[in-house]
Amino acid sequence: MRKAVAVLAAALLVGTLAACDDDETPFIPGPGPSKVEVDTPELRALKAETGMEDCRPGPGGGALPDVTLECLGGGTPVDLASLTGPMVLSFWFAGCEPCKKEMPALQAFYDDHGDRVPVLGIDFQDQYPGSALQTAEERGVTYPSLADPGGDLMGTDEFAKVRTGLPAMYFLDAKGAISYVEFGGLDSERQIADLVREHLGVDL
Repeated sequence: MRKAVAVLAAALLVGTLAACDDDETPFIPGPGPSKVEVDTPELRALKAETGMEDCRPGPGGGALPDVTLECLGGGTPVDLASLTGPMVLSFWFAGCEPCKKEMPALQAFYDDHGDRVPVLGIDFQDQYPGSALQTAEERGVTYPSLADPGGDLMGTDEFAKVRTGLPAMYFLDAKGAISYVEFGGLDSERQIADLVREHLGVDL
């Protein structure tokens, strides 16, 4: 089963990478209806192999839009309005090379500080969730990810600018409001920690 899923995911990933090179993330079109399934028995099996954690709703009362996203590879859906910080949201997709470069830094931050500042990925406008899960496994990612294959979040004021390029990192304060956004990717855990200290006021 794993071999078959991996072969399929690799084939889908090749098609995605053709639209993205190492230096530039392609323009992302506007939101639209999506028929992409992100929770199937095959995807659940693949997610279990990656070790990726389940998505967890927040306590409620946050400042993000009232949009519920499915958990990538199955699990608990999350209403973004339930999330409060401090928290880091990371928008990415499987064919984005800068996203892949940033993932190890995010994982290192999550390993060291995730108990105080959780990391939540959002696999954004990605038509190939199998490739996304395989990418996460290859990069050693265990922090959870939601899925927005149709780009629903671009229809909100808070995330309208995410189309300008990925990766995009959103820093949520204690009230769940966006206090800072970093586009283009970061290379190290230290850079992420410095931004958390500066914009979220967390003494790491």
